[in-house]
Amino acid sequence: MARWTVGLRRVLRWLRRALAWALLIGLMLALLQYSTVPLGLDWYAVATLAQDEQFDYVTWELNAIGVKIHQTLYGLHPFMSETDRTQRVRDYMADLQQAQALEAQINAIYSDPNQPNPDAASADLRAQLRRLRADLDDRQALVEAILEGQVAAVLAEQGFAVAGQILPPVSAHFTRVPNLLVVSPRDQIRFDISINLDPMTADEITTLEATIDHKRKVSSLVVPLGGIAMYPTMVLETASIPWALDTISHEWLHNYLFAFPLGLSYFSGESFVGETRVINETTANLFGREMSRLVLARYYPDLLPPESRGEQPSVPAEPAEPPAFDFGREMDITRRTVDRLLGAGQVDKAEAYMEERRQVFVANGYSIRKLNQAYFAFYGGYQSGEPGAGGEDPVGPAIQAIRDASPSLHAWIVTMRGITSREQLLAVENQLEGASWVGIAYPGKLSATC
Repeated sequence: MARWTVGLRRVLRWLRRALAWALLIGLMLALLQYSTVPLGLDWYAVATLAQDEQFDYVTWELNAIGVKIHQTLYGLHPFMSETDRTQRVRDYMADLQQAQALEAQINAIYSDPNQPNPDAASADLRAQLRRLRADLDDRQALVEAILEGQVAAVLAEQGFAVAGQILPPVSAHFTRVPNLLVVSPRDQIRFDISINLDPMTADEITTLEATIDHKRKVSSLVVPLGGIAMYPTMVLETASIPWALDTISHEWLHNYLFAFPLGLSYFSGESFVGETRVINETTANLFGREMSRLVLARYYPDLLPPESRGEQPSVPAEPAEPPAFDFGREMDITRRTVDRLLGAGQVDKAEAYMEERRQVFVANGYSIRKLNQAYFAFYGGYQSGEPGAGGEDPVGPAIQAIRDASPSLHAWIVTMRGITSREQLLAVENQLEGASWVGIAYPGKLSATC
């Protein structure tokens, strides 16, 4: 009888998830016309140039859903203690870090011009890596399920549960995440085109960008992604627990927002190339960071930085000297200067200036491969309220100000999910000046609570 009851619970749990998957995937398919269909003839032209490298989402999605169904029906995590769960995650991440170190050693052998026989020299390392990777593959689904449950538990604590359920359910799958091709006009910074590509080597990326730039007279850049809001969420394989929690939470919020104006407007017309995307991504950026800290505090407190654990240094610290090179401040200066030059029609001068600045960043330890209009079109959409690639854009500081005024994470997201333009965002921020609370369900309407 007990075995039958456990089996029934698993089936019901799988049915709940299957329904959520069906609803979300149906919504995403309905929006597919906005997210992948060309935004004009330019999209067609760029897509044709990159057609051999485009990512196969259908195969990935089918494989990921298969993994999740199997884990829901046969997974062990519901029957494990919380201590065992966190230890499983720690052990997996430690072994993954070892696998990545082996891969780095193997790559170094093959990159060494003085190595006459890299196959023989790396044979033992490659055998170790194969064994370790096979073991990691067997454990990955369980670790994913544990992290999903931990994020979901904290989301419920923060008020996101509906009838005791997190909707959509937290679901993530570690993988090699595709790259993103971003295209901007040369005479201004604008997120015109984006196409997901298979992971590529540096020389392949450089060749593709040069071809697109030459044939379309645009500014292009292939950037790495940390995650994509598919369902299950696509998360870049990582040995960092804090980073994994940040990315899972970030991408979950994207899926959650699909039911609200901020998410529904992400792919529509000018919103995709402009302010709605920036507001959405910046909100998810800040949300992921905060959720990561909350989950760490509950399950992995030792991984929090000392100041987040409330610890004080044993010896009073001397006044900190300002950093010799402040990346955020220098990038902010760069973006503002580029905006001014492009606004004056000095495109060639702006591009020469960006290359000069790129070399300055590289000299100070920041390996920026290419700094151009497409770089700012992409990274300017991930703001944090601090100086950076956003330049004069007020979105980051405004969203941070609204979060600072909110009594809870959930109240902040309730406010943000109805905002789709900078005008609305700044209006809400202005309403909050001098207020000691926030509880805005819709932009422009203040709903007071204590």
